[in-house]
Amino acid sequence: MIDNLLIGLNAFADPMVLVGLIAGALIGYLIGAIPGLGPSLGIALMIPFTYSMDPLVSIVMLVALFAAAEYGGAISGILLNSPGTAAAVATTWDGYPLTKQGKTGIALNISIISSGIGIFVSTILLFFTAVPLSEYALNFGPSAYFALALLGLSLVSSFSSGSMLKGALAMGFGLALATVGLDSQTGVPRFSYHPDFFEGLPLVPVLLGLFALSEVLFMIEAGASHKVKNQPMSGILEVPFKTFYKMKYLFLRSSLIGYFVGVIPGAGASIGSFISYAVAKRFSKRPELFGNGSYEGIAASETANNASVSGSLSPLLALGIPGSATTAIMIGALMIHGVQPGPLLFTTNPEIPYTVFVSLWLSVPIMVFIGLAGARFWAKVADIPRPAIAAIVASISLIGAYASTSSMFPVYVALTFGVVGYVLRKANIPLAPVILALVLGDMLETNLRRALSISNGDVTTLITNPLSATLLAIAALSFFLPALGMFRKKVKGYRATNT
Repeated sequence: MIDNLLIGLNAFADPMVLVGLIAGALIGYLIGAIPGLGPSLGIALMIPFTYSMDPLVSIVMLVALFAAAEYGGAISGILLNSPGTAAAVATTWDGYPLTKQGKTGIALNISIISSGIGIFVSTILLFFTAVPLSEYALNFGPSAYFALALLGLSLVSSFSSGSMLKGALAMGFGLALATVGLDSQTGVPRFSYHPDFFEGLPLVPVLLGLFALSEVLFMIEAGASHKVKNQPMSGILEVPFKTFYKMKYLFLRSSLIGYFVGVIPGAGASIGSFISYAVAKRFSKRPELFGNGSYEGIAASETANNASVSGSLSPLLALGIPGSATTAIMIGALMIHGVQPGPLLFTTNPEIPYTVFVSLWLSVPIMVFIGLAGARFWAKVADIPRPAIAAIVASISLIGAYASTSSMFPVYVALTFGVVGYVLRKANIPLAPVILALVLGDMLETNLRRALSISNGDVTTLITNPLSATLLAIAALSFFLPALGMFRKKVKGYRATNT
């Protein structure tokens, strides 16, 4: 095993491999921070530039771009409430409130360090478990995927600070939105009054509308007088080490969640970050801070969504199966250079996977340094007058929506959901359950119907499979434990008033 690592390290004897790593990190930061782009589009755009490169240089550059872009989405989310990627949505819930409190530097520092920790820990897991975990992930049939999606939805209570009824309404609204488009099994259009709706509602424009454009409307409502003076950063490391040390178990737990969710093909970084955020809130001693500027919330989300990068590479390298949309594009990049991912890769071309492992480890200090060095400049964005910020956010959001498909339809979707988000926030209805349900809705419905079709309508197939039965049991606990806690509080309150 040490010999294999030496093979990966030996690749960096070529200075061009290191240059590719640094270039990929810089490009990834830029692409991730622009709403509407993200790692998938970034890698797709960069593939043509790698044709003439050495295979190792190009692969290292694309992997570094992938990792950096996954973090870069947090930058615009923290500064402008406009997450650059879907996985950065949970980071925005606490990052942007800190910006409004004048603590932009703290939010950026925590997100950067958490991202580095997530990649570092998950790469260790990738090194030791890539092959066995990827093979086990193939056991996820339709019933297990349905149970996984239901488990994700069961976490809605963690995102519903305040009224559980409003949280349930938001989740129902999100599930309704997930039904828009062609039926995946029959091909019948549902709530699709125009061909543009046949593929369903595009996620990126919906995110930009609900979070970014709704915030623009609040900025306009507040007027030019509303301005937050950002606290000057005291140094490159704004947050003391002891703050991170106190969250050591959170980092480990979030890294494990992000990695294992990333291994499951199709799950993705956004689901990993949502689950990690919800779990962190459940275990936190101060859950009331979540959604209002919690350091733990940022750390949990960023650790998990960056750990999922290594997780999604596991089935790609070991089985040739993409763990996410981004790794699906990376398969094409590998094959362009004559590299066939799969079980034989570790024997025929061992320099490829082990160079990827080493490049992920080496990318951590480079990414963290770039992030910390630039944080002081990014933090100054918070000092820009609010009308100018509103104009910038609106412009970036609409450009990002247009860039997602190079058409006007996503722009109209973003504008519509900007108004919807504004109305929901005015009614104190949380936006997080809407996004969670929209992301998981199709996965939930499609796999339930597949499972029932395979079993000829036998519902017991959902509990006879040990994997799906376990996930359903955890989902049931997640649904009922919060309700039980609320019931106990009411009982205690009733007893206190009658004694």
